[in-house]
Amino acid sequence: MSHRDTITDGNAMNAHDVNQGLTRLEDAQKIVLDATPMLGVEKISILDALGRVLGEDIVVERDNPPWDNSAMDGFAVRWDDIRQEHSIQKPVTLAVIEDVPAGKLATKSVGPGQAIRIMTGAPIPKGADTVLKVEDTEHTAESVRVFKPEARGSNIRPQGEDVKKGERIIERGTKIRPGEAGMLAILAKSFIFAYQRPRVAILSTGDELADLDERFSEEKIINSNSYGIAAAVQDAGGIPLLLGIARDTPAALKEKISHGLSADIVVLSGGVSMGDYDFTKSVFRDLGADMNFWKLAIKPGQPLAFGKIQGKLAFGLPGNPVSSMVTFEQLVRPAMLKMSGLPSYGRPIVQAVFQEKFSKRRDRRHFLRGVLTREDGAFKVRTTGDQGSGMLTSMVKANCLIDVPVEVERLNPGDTVNVQLLNGDAWTTHAEVHPSGPHRMSCC
Repeated sequence: MSHRDTITDGNAMNAHDVNQGLTRLEDAQKIVLDATPMLGVEKISILDALGRVLGEDIVVERDNPPWDNSAMDGFAVRWDDIRQEHSIQKPVTLAVIEDVPAGKLATKSVGPGQAIRIMTGAPIPKGADTVLKVEDTEHTAESVRVFKPEARGSNIRPQGEDVKKGERIIERGTKIRPGEAGMLAILAKSFIFAYQRPRVAILSTGDELADLDERFSEEKIINSNSYGIAAAVQDAGGIPLLLGIARDTPAALKEKISHGLSADIVVLSGGVSMGDYDFTKSVFRDLGADMNFWKLAIKPGQPLAFGKIQGKLAFGLPGNPVSSMVTFEQLVRPAMLKMSGLPSYGRPIVQAVFQEKFSKRRDRRHFLRGVLTREDGAFKVRTTGDQGSGMLTSMVKANCLIDVPVEVERLNPGDTVNVQLLNGDAWTTHAEVHPSGPHRMSCC
C-alpha cells in the first residue's frame, strides 16, 4: 500500500456513519482550533523561559561579536610582515610588544615588524589584520619566529559574524530551547515577553472512582484519568488544575464544572456516553454551553463532547484511560498549543512500514498504539499488542500512534502507514516530517 493509498483527503464516512451523528476527526480539529483563542503575553525571566513560547520578536541591539576577535591562541600581526614565502631556513622574526588575554583590550597598536600575543576571544589590536596560531611559531617573551605564512585575515572572527545589529534573530511564536536561551543571554535579555500558559481544569466523573488518597472498597477503581491528563497537560506546556471526582448526580457535576470555569480549558473524563448516569450533556446545556459535537468517527474515543461554556473551551473525553489519552492528543493538545502561541499544533509525523496484519470496518479512523523502530535505514512499526481501550499498558509501551484512515479496511506486513510520534523529537532528526492535519497541525 502506497502513501497515497494510505492517507487521502477523503477519509469520507458512508451514510450510516453520518446518520449516527459521527464527526470526522479532521472536521473536529478544525472546529476546535477555530474556537481556540491565543492567550496574552506576560513578562518572564530568562531562567523561566525554557519551553515557553516567545511573545515578541527579538531584535539585535548590537553586533555579536561586538568587535573582531581572535579565534585562536596565537599572535596578532600585520599580514604584510609575513606574506613572503617562509621556511624553517628563512623564518621571519617579530618583536612581541604586549600580551592581551581574553576580556582585555590592547593598549598598543601593531606596527611593522611587531606582534601582540593574543588569547582566544580577545579583541584584535589596532594595526593587526591576521592571527598566527601559536603552534605554528617559535616564541619567547620578547619575540616570535614565523615559519608558516597565513592568508590575510586568518583566525579572526569578524564583528557581527554571528548576528548584526537590527537583525530579527528570534521570531514571535518560537518555542524557547537551550539555543534560544543562550542567544537571549548573549543579547543581555534578562526578561522576555512570553505567551501565557493555558490553565486546564481536570475533572473525572463517576461513583465507581476512588482517588489516590481515599480508603476504598473492592468495587471501586482508582481515578487514573485525572493524573494521566494532568501529565499530558504539563507535557503540552500547560498548568493542570485538578478538580477531583464528580459523583453521578447532575448537581455534583454542575458544581465541579462551575469551579473549573476560571481556567482556560475544562476537561472532563467519563459521563459522555448514553448511559443512565451519563449527565455531561444535560449539565453542559444547563450551564449554557454552545456544543459543537458529541461523537467522533475514531477508535478509541467515539463518545466525545466539545463546546464552549461561558466562553471557555469544554471537552468531555471518554472514561476509558486509553480513549481519554488518545482524544487528548488529537484535540485538547492542539488547542493548548495554539493558546500558547505556537504556529503549529500537531505531533511529528513519519511514515513507517507496518509489521503485522490488521483489519477493521470502514466506519472509523483508528489510532493503534505502536512501537516505532529504525532498522537498516527504514522506519518500522508494530502495535503494542492488545488494543483494548481500557488497557493503559498499551500507552505505556507505545512511542507512537499508528493512524489508520477511515476507508482502510486492512493492513498487511509491508504496507506504509503514517505514525504520530509521542515522545517529542526522538526520531525527527532522521525522518521526513509530514503535516498531521488541517489548520497547521504540523510538527512542533
